[in-house]
Amino acid sequence: MIYLDHSATTKPSAEVMHTFIQANERYYANPASLHEMGVSVNNLLNRSREQVAGLIHTTPEHVIFTSGGSESNNFLIKGLARANTHRGKHIVVSSIEHASVLETARALEHEGFTVDYVNVDRHGVVDLEDLKAKLTKDTVVVSIMHVNNEMGAIQPIAQIAQIVRDNSRAFYHVDAVQSFGKLPIQFNDDLGPDAISISGHKINGLKGTGIAALRKRTTIEPIIHGGGQEMGLRSGTVAVPQDVALAKAARIAIENQRERAVKYAAWRNDIHAFLEPMEDVHVLSSNDGAPHIVSCSIRGLKGEVIVNAMQRAGVIVSTSSACHSKDNQISHVVQAIGVPDDFARGVIRMSFGEGLTDADIETFKQAFAQVVKQVRGEIKTHEMA
Repeated sequence: MIYLDHSATTKPSAEVMHTFIQANERYYANPASLHEMGVSVNNLLNRSREQVAGLIHTTPEHVIFTSGGSESNNFLIKGLARANTHRGKHIVVSSIEHASVLETARALEHEGFTVDYVNVDRHGVVDLEDLKAKLTKDTVVVSIMHVNNEMGAIQPIAQIAQIVRDNSRAFYHVDAVQSFGKLPIQFNDDLGPDAISISGHKINGLKGTGIAALRKRTTIEPIIHGGGQEMGLRSGTVAVPQDVALAKAARIAIENQRERAVKYAAWRNDIHAFLEPMEDVHVLSSNDGAPHIVSCSIRGLKGEVIVNAMQRAGVIVSTSSACHSKDNQISHVVQAIGVPDDFARGVIRMSFGEGLTDADIETFKQAFAQVVKQVRGEIKTHEMA
């Protein structure tokens, strides 16, 4: 079976699993304990935090280990917004954010915050003039992702950061779940985001692991209270083996980033060239987008039908987003970029990762052409019956 759904999740690498198992066996004490074993575990945790901080150019005390991208998004947006109401109670997000950002913004509306949504163009890139127009003196948080999970659009985060700083006092948060390890993303003293969310299971790490990182010391309110772990920002006994494994996955992802990006971009462009001449196929992703994501739609067909047929042909693909693949709703991203109605339900996504080969890409192309022809034939036969 050829797996082309790495944007949904990835298989933990052998190196990550080895690190996780070894840490569980040797470093199982509570890092908050004062005895020798606890101190040893805490030292290991600190080294892992330092490693992550070095990768994204911040300091260790600004790296908070979490359970994943959704928690990181919730913690950073809610924490910054609630702790800084003296700056205002206005939030700005893009119209194509992940559900964990959009639903967080909606939850804050119930607390008295107001939310504005920035428009995107047909390629899924935010309208910078619209962003500028929606910033006010009361804007406290702007959350605009780096790479869109459904179609791979890359947002100009440096330009966004500049606009936010020139026109507001807001903190700029970036959901980097789909970009970390695929594209350069790090803090910069002069230009860049104020907060970043990272997920472990997108970079061949373990599910249930993530990072919420800050550029500098900032007032932020915790959403989990208790014993004061993680610099008082995320209480609860720290899952040291998971966090050590995440640091390993992050290091490997950054080390191999450039090499993989070149390979994935070549596959993406090859698939685009294959899809574009096909009748009734509309390519949503772009050669200027993320190297690891290809997205397209087939006129008059449902994405889940294509997904099931491709699976029977030995290839795993997904609908536009794994988070909404079971609700049969038209994706908010598809709506935001103005996909025509007769294409809107036929969106599928292919995403690359470790273990794929050139031969796998060729097999996908052959299977896709056969599946689309077969499904259309079955529908025509059913209509004539």
